[in-house]
Formats: sequence, C-alpha cells, structure tokens
Amino acid sequence: MDKIICIAGPTASGKTALAVELAKLCDGEVISCDSMQIYRRMDIGTAKPTREEMQGIPHHMLDVAEPWEDFSVSRYCAMASPILEDVLSRGKTAIVAGGTGLYMDHLMKGTEFAPFPSTGRREELEARADREGTQPLMDWLREIDPTAAARLHLSDRKRIIRALEVYLETGETITAHDERTRAIPPKYRPLRLALGFADRQQLYDRIDLRVDLMLEQGLIGEIRALLDSGIPPKCTAMQAIGYKEFVAALRGEGTVGEAAAQVKQSSRHYAKRQLTWSRRDPDTHWLIREPQDGPEEILAAARRLIQETDN
Repeated sequence: MDKIICIAGPTASGKTALAVELAKLCDGEVISCDSMQIYRRMDIGTAKPTREEMQGIPHHMLDVAEPWEDFSVSRYCAMASPILEDVLSRGKTAIVAGGTGLYMDHLMKGTEFAPFPSTGRREELEARADREGTQPLMDWLREIDPTAAARLHLSDRKRIIRALEVYLETGETITAHDERTRAIPPKYRPLRLALGFADRQQLYDRIDLRVDLMLEQGLIGEIRALLDSGIPPKCTAMQAIGYKEFVAALRGEGTVGEAAAQVKQSSRHYAKRQLTWSRRDPDTHWLIREPQDGPEEILAAARRLIQETDN
C-alpha cells in the first residue's frame, strides 16, 4: 500500500481536522480534494482551513484558480498529480482529504484524460452552439457516439461540446476513451477512510451550525466583495451551495434568513450524495461517529486502522 491516506465523507463531518491530525502523526502533508477550495478569495463559504487550523502542516491545492475560471477533474488531476508525486518522493505521507469524490477517485486511479489541445475546434463548436443552440450538436453527437448522447441532457452544453471535441481531435469517441481508461489498473493503493455518523441528525446539526458560523464570520461580506470585483454571479464558482443562495438574497430575491435555511437544506442533500458516493468503494474503511464521540475517538479509530495496515 502506498503512503497515501484518503479522507472522504460528507460536508461538515470533520475531514479537515482529521487530515491535520493524521499529517502530524504520519509526517504528512495535506492535498485538498475540494472542488470549491481551489478558488481564491472564496474562503468562508468553502470552509477553507485557516492558518491556525492548518497547525503548520503544508496544505496543497488551495487557492489555485480564480473564481471566474471553469475548473474540471482533468485540470485538478493535472495539477495535483505532480504534487502528490513530490510529497511521496520526499518520504512523506500524502493525506488526500476533501468531499469531491470524483476528483479523489480519478487522482488515485491516475486517469489519463483525453487531450485538451488548443486547436480552435472547441471555440468553433462553442460558436456554433451560440448561433444554433445545442440541439444540432446533440444530433451530431448522437450519430458518432450514441452512448454518450444518451447519458447527456440537452442542457449540458459543456459536456456535449467536450465529447465532440475529443472525437474531432483524436478520432476516438469519448465513450471509447472512457472505457479504455477504466480498464487500466489504479495507479495508487491508498488507505481509504470515510467519516460517517451513527445518528444522521448529528451531521445535520453540524451542517446547520457551520452555516450559522459562516454568516457570523462574514460570508455576506465575502460574497459582496466577489461581486464588486466583477465576478459574474452566473459563473460556476458562484453557483456553488452557500454562494448562489445569498447572491439571490443580495438581489432582493428573499431574505438572508431564507437563504440560510436554503443553504442548510441544500447542504443536507449534498451530504447524502457524498455518503452515497463513498459507499460505492468496498475498500473504504468507515469511521462512524457515535453521538458521544468527539474528535479524539475518531482519531484513535483512524490510528488503529493505520497500524493494522502497516502490520
């Protein structure tokens, strides 16, 4: 098994704190695996760890993109893979922690993504979509890759264009590419940990408390500053849970209190999806927090699993 510990689990479950403690225990460095903490100036709403919370442990893959930029799993892996290799080459333990399971899985697998060249074809496809809409592009995709077309919705312009771009650049459909890469054995063999709760209400209470704390810490001011700096309200980053709801409130579409209630509800739904994703992997070791457990009990359980793996 590689010197890699993956920590997954739902939002507000304590992944960041556990990652820091395990890094201290195992002489490690933390590689964030969160699709929102990559953005600069989006700190409070993404629960990005503060300097104090990092406790001197190096953290990677934070603040690597601007909020107006689109990001993707392929870009994440392209940036995080060299960092992971560097941490391992120095004899350190890599603690890959975060709630974006898609990013984590592809990073561990070492997925080879279809090339993303700058030949102008993507721009041509985007221009055509602007002129004619996505229906003609979907019809074209259905002819060359009916499997991909069947799983994409007509509104998913970005992925429709991406599928056509891959075919035009490589001559291989994105379905064939994905099937070929899935057959490749995983590059890394990490110890996979996931945080869970015996009482789901305990998780929901933690989510509610986190949203309240974000507001106390100045989330509304953070969002105003982003908008005032010219960040488009419709960009991908600002559509995240915890941002889009308050953007709407700032436009007068409801109150801040109503927005906070919506963030709490949406975060609960997101937590359920995260738990479902983590359950897909049979190699995951679950750290289930009982109502009476604190961070010490979870850390002790994680230490036992690490020791068992080392023996």
